[in-house]
Amino acid sequence: MDKSPVRYHVLHETRYDYGSSVSLSQQQLHLSPRDLPWQRVESQRVDIDPPPGWRREDFDAFGNPVVWVAFHAPHDHLLIRSAMTVAVTPHLPVDLERSLPWEAVRDRLAYDAKPPRPEDLDAARFLFESAHVRVKNELADYAADCFPPGTPVLVGARALMAKIFAGFEFDPEATTVSTPVMEVLEKKRGVCQDFAHLMIACLRALGLAARYVSGYLLTQPPPGRPRLVGADASHAWVAVYAPGFPGEWVHFDPTNNLLPDTEHITVACGRDFGDISPLRGTILGGGGHEPEVAVTVTPLADEAEPSAAAGAGAAAA
Repeated sequence: MDKSPVRYHVLHETRYDYGSSVSLSQQQLHLSPRDLPWQRVESQRVDIDPPPGWRREDFDAFGNPVVWVAFHAPHDHLLIRSAMTVAVTPHLPVDLERSLPWEAVRDRLAYDAKPPRPEDLDAARFLFESAHVRVKNELADYAADCFPPGTPVLVGARALMAKIFAGFEFDPEATTVSTPVMEVLEKKRGVCQDFAHLMIACLRALGLAARYVSGYLLTQPPPGRPRLVGADASHAWVAVYAPGFPGEWVHFDPTNNLLPDTEHITVACGRDFGDISPLRGTILGGGGHEPEVAVTVTPLADEAEPSAAAGAGAAAA
């Protein structure tokens, strides 16, 4: 099997044209991808117009690169351009059947007054309710048929991913960023963010740890391959904790019913969308405003690399 990395150039542009002048603004940017065992960031820069009066780069509590910026002068627009070159090595997990039974993983993560393993303690942060993820009996019931007794945890996760893919319709008009996960379960419609939140909620309702993952998809697939839903936009999928399995965290994309490999570029992971929103902050002024977001993911030959101004995709899902 060819393990050569696939190189990409990614351009993510966000533009606000404000209805009135903004006098003060503070923003948090999750636009810089993570270095991972299968992903190497060759170059990355975030350009901002107008230039912020204050800028800081560091890592958040989940290990994601973050840029914090503040604007102290009036401005009527904001343009943020993140350009990066990333190499992704094939990393499809094999033998999901060799993962621990899901009950064993649940029991390892359950609080029982014993000192937990360090890796389990870190995973426990992704066990509980968060702003966009509920933990309710109805969600455990929905996922129950995917996790019969003794089912390997990753086999159950794959079945849950397939169930969501088969039972839900991708509909960008059906939900918003704030649509509750229980409403998504009822309506059976949504976008990648909704399907990721739903899958995470089901897993946590069973006592399993699951992360929300943000990133990008290849804009144009190789010849003969279907175009993935969510391309030309920020995308979202799920990582499931499987102690003892290589890598421990295994990724699943319920929007496309597949295990991410070289066509997925990882940016950040957190408890849910709120932890790793690409752009989040507060402003004073501005009037009515909606962002224009464009993403383009371009495969690179070793000798070719597009300029940061190349191309623009569709609005983010």
